[in-house]
Amino acid sequence: MTERLYILGHPIAHSKSPVMYNAVYGKAGLDWTYGFADIPEAAEAEAFLAAREFLSLNITTPYKPEAFAAADVKAASAQLAHGANVLVNKGGALIAYNTDGQGCVAYLERAGVKFAGKSVVVCGTGPTSLSILHAVAQAGPAEVVLVGRDKDRAYRIVRTYADELGAMVGRTVDMPAFKEGHLSFAEVYKKVGLKFGSYETSRQAIAGADIIIDATPLGMNGGDPAPFDTGLLSSRQTVFDVVYGHGETALAAAVRAAGCTFLDGAGMLVGQAVVTVGILRDIFEVAALDIPEDELFQTMAEAAGFQL
Repeated sequence: MTERLYILGHPIAHSKSPVMYNAVYGKAGLDWTYGFADIPEAAEAEAFLAAREFLSLNITTPYKPEAFAAADVKAASAQLAHGANVLVNKGGALIAYNTDGQGCVAYLERAGVKFAGKSVVVCGTGPTSLSILHAVAQAGPAEVVLVGRDKDRAYRIVRTYADELGAMVGRTVDMPAFKEGHLSFAEVYKKVGLKFGSYETSRQAIAGADIIIDATPLGMNGGDPAPFDTGLLSSRQTVFDVVYGHGETALAAAVRAAGCTFLDGAGMLVGQAVVTVGILRDIFEVAALDIPEDELFQTMAEAAGFQL
């Protein structure tokens, strides 16, 4: 019987996920089909999740919290992000993961970005931002600053993340890094400076950052502004925007004008997809998906038409 896999979210017509995953599953000779679950209402999305008529889902805006709530088992990546972008149906039980951060950092490092000892600003306070904050922290920066519209909310998010990370470190054997040279959970907790602020109170941090990651959905709609005052940018900075496929955003235009290095979310999409394929390979013990990461990345990028 054909296994069904989907991307769940709204709007998702721009998503390249179906062509990317179908290219890999076809290459592996699997009878798996991957399609769109573009659902505009939360109640409908919750019903879709409850029916569990899928092998796996990728979840995008705005349903990561709903996917997290629907899960029976939550990996550390989903717990720390308070949201899931991957659900795997293992014998009727839903297992939640969040691969956004790992995919983001893997792509940026592939593109030559180095995090060790750097100052990094992450914009946004949702599950994507938290997943990226954690993965960036594991890459060994000197500090990570989470900024949002409201300073108090940013504080609560960072405080909760630190407390939950500390609890994980305290009750389990230290969880290793995903990649050689990165930090374990315990090392992140002990070594990386975590800070917070609003776009107004963190102007100095934004101006001084080596790397800025915009993990907000700004740019998905025409007329969306950049999340912060782009007059703070300078040419020495690297700026990454998780949004892709919506034309030149206000942030992208300002970054290019400032002479910064700019990367958009296309590579992150491929990066997190590579992680997702690895999860499915391991959970279902599918030998056909034992494909080298570089080959997976190139297969998916070419299928999506990305020049990465």
